[in-house]
Amino acid sequence: MLHTNESGSDIIILKNAKIVQKNFTVLDHVNLNIKKGRFCYLIGKTGSGKSSLLKTLYGHLPLKSGSGMVAGYDLSKLRTSDIPNLRRNLGIVFQDFQLLTDRSVEKNLHFVLRATGWKDKHKIEQRIDEVLESVGMKTKKHKNPHQLSGGEQQRIAIARALLNKPKLILADEPTGNLDPETSNDIMTLLKRVAQENHSAVVMATHDYHMIQNFPGEAIRCNNGMVTVLNTVELFE
Repeated sequence: MLHTNESGSDIIILKNAKIVQKNFTVLDHVNLNIKKGRFCYLIGKTGSGKSSLLKTLYGHLPLKSGSGMVAGYDLSKLRTSDIPNLRRNLGIVFQDFQLLTDRSVEKNLHFVLRATGWKDKHKIEQRIDEVLESVGMKTKKHKNPHQLSGGEQQRIAIARALLNKPKLILADEPTGNLDPETSNDIMTLLKRVAQENHSAVVMATHDYHMIQNFPGEAIRCNNGMVTVLNTVELFE
């Protein structure tokens, strides 16, 4: 079966996983267990495999060998037609926001809900209001992305990630284009909404200052390998 219940409290399980991009092995022998509700940083130099690992977790890159389960989905058996179902259980936040620029905030979120199977107009409107309220952006729903600051756009991107009440949020350098004060606001928000929604978070970042301010577990990509650390070990 493609979809099974997660093993106990694990939301991500990788065993001897090989992650390949354009026929190049980026990471090998990856063994990783992340439990529900945990906040984990994915760290490493540019080109070390952070984004490739995230892309494998949300089905953009196929798992080359080994085994992997994400939110109950078997990555080794994932077909193209299964990817939308996997992503309904995930929230994905990007560095460059990836909002649709030709429509309002409300219509951006409406598009995602319709694409993931929502049909009831009242329930769609209600859910959009709920997630915008949770990120402090309800008054901005009729604005277009270009009318918002970078921090506001990232708040909308987080709201979008929360629409389907995901078990797991994957964030790829979500504060990379933001100033330090705005980055702190976004991190506070991300930690709060993850806790309120009981979602696990895996966040790629190279900002060690932020990790000191917002401690969590750390997964390091280095020389084609993945190592799990606690944040104390990072600064020894």
